[in-house]
Amino acid sequence: MFGINGGELLVLLVVAALVIGPERLPGYAEQLGQWVRKGRAFLREAKARVDEELGDEVGDVDWSALDPRKYDPRRIVRDALLEDDPVRPVSTPATRPVTGAAAARAATGGVAAAAAASPPTPSPYDDEAT
Repeated sequence: MFGINGGELLVLLVVAALVIGPERLPGYAEQLGQWVRKGRAFLREAKARVDEELGDEVGDVDWSALDPRKYDPRRIVRDALLEDDPVRPVSTPATRPVTGAAAARAATGGVAAAAAASPPTPSPYDDEAT
């Protein structure tokens, strides 16, 4: 209860008894009891109203599956990257006509021709990098 253990609660009750005094203490205790009863009744009515408005679908939800403490970002990323969905081709920018020295290198089998002829390879994946 509010992070107070039994010993601290006992000390608070003794201090309250000394500050308030034995004459007024029963009246304040009764008032506190009424507040607690009203608070419990309010919470009970609010819970009943929420259950009524949400209907039967809420009872079917597995709330433990939605616990945010169960989510591991590394597992989510790994599962998303290793899905069996077909790989979508990467869009390439529009090609410009090759002229001048670049055309000469491509005609002679230079580096540009080798790079253009090889298919793009996927980036390496490190599952510990997350």
